[in-house]
Amino acid sequence: MAKHTLSVLVENHAGVLSRVAGLFSRRGFNIDSLAVGVTENPDISRMTIVVDGDDYTVEQVSKQLNKLIDVIKIKQLAKDESVSRELALIKVAASATTRSEIIQIVEIFRANIVDVSKNTLTVEISGSTSKVEALEDMLRQFGIKEIVRTGTIAIERGNKIIKVTNNDEE
Repeated sequence: MAKHTLSVLVENHAGVLSRVAGLFSRRGFNIDSLAVGVTENPDISRMTIVVDGDDYTVEQVSKQLNKLIDVIKIKQLAKDESVSRELALIKVAASATTRSEIIQIVEIFRANIVDVSKNTLTVEISGSTSKVEALEDMLRQFGIKEIVRTGTIAIERGNKIIKVTNNDEE
């Protein structure tokens, strides 16, 4: 099984997220990551859904999603034809003796320290899932107090645009 990223344009109104998530749930299909946000058009939201499954299963779920009245368009994003990122906030234990070492690691990953307290540093990182996981692994030795991750967001590269048109052309 492989990870698949679906970009789903939906009507921006109450209950849409619940209906989409319910479709996955009813079919026993696990969502690895789900990020939702309004698009350049305030009437439309984009869901970026990462799922683990074979091509056939993902195709079947896509067909079912297309039947939902609130779904405008679905596009499966190929890794080599899209850019994907994740955002994470990591609160790590930081004593006077470990603080400088943590700061060095954060700088290597081009992450940012967004909060400092007497006993902790909170780090913000954005990048590929593997980059976020690598920083998390490096910080684990100091003691991670909390972590929160957005899940993947993705967009097609270059001039490729997922448009909403009357005749469903791209």
